[in-house]
Amino acid sequence: MDRNAPVGVFDSGVGGLTVAREIMRQIPDERIIYFGDTARLPYGSKSRDTVIRYSRQIIRFLRTMEVKAIVIACNTASSYALEVVQSETDIPVIGVINAGARTAVSATRNKKIGVIGTEGTIGSGIYTEVMRKMRPDIEVFAKSCPLFVPLVEEGLLHDSVTDEIASRYLSELKGKYIDTLVLGCTHYPLLRSTLRRLLGEEVILVNPAYETAVELRELLMHQNLNRQKDEADNKEKYQFFVSDLAEKFTSFATAILPGEVKETRKINIEEY
Repeated sequence: MDRNAPVGVFDSGVGGLTVAREIMRQIPDERIIYFGDTARLPYGSKSRDTVIRYSRQIIRFLRTMEVKAIVIACNTASSYALEVVQSETDIPVIGVINAGARTAVSATRNKKIGVIGTEGTIGSGIYTEVMRKMRPDIEVFAKSCPLFVPLVEEGLLHDSVTDEIASRYLSELKGKYIDTLVLGCTHYPLLRSTLRRLLGEEVILVNPAYETAVELRELLMHQNLNRQKDEADNKEKYQFFVSDLAEKFTSFATAILPGEVKETRKINIEEY
């Protein structure tokens, strides 16, 4: 395996850019190939079989780009497809759930943890299962927030509509007196300021994007796959692909990532 090969990152849309952003910050020498499945989002309302099929197609595409590792930067795909594709793939594949769960379990003081995510992620019960294995004495309160993804995809990050919907979603969790909240969808860190304002400073917000980037850094170092900086390497450092709406994605990505995204290429993912 070429340790200077890129890392593949994929999500249903723009949410996985929060993971890509953290990878850029935590492992700045690594190259990234990002794919956003903008034609088929959201994944949260899709069946398990459909999400697994989508994930396999995307991984086949990323393998054509000769990636050395893959990050499933989508909680729904991590819930449904991670174990399946890990068994089918001969390069490292990690998801976003274990790292976030581990951080939440370590952070809670009163043993009451909230999890928000898509219908698929919450319906799978994966966060509750993983966290209870780590610490059986905690209580986990899960709440699906299906409107958050379309609100983020539309760029309504600071809008009265988003405030109203978030307030309704969070009221149930506030009544459980949680002291830690897992942002169980990679779109949700983009709503962090809204969630912080509604929950108050005393509730710890766990962003699995950051924890996943740290996990990837450790994995690459452990397997001697971390990139060796080469001044003569003139390959594109970050490449972006989508299944639809390339211009809209480029605009959003430029607002989210530390540098300007000059080009996003549209591909027909159904060919893979």
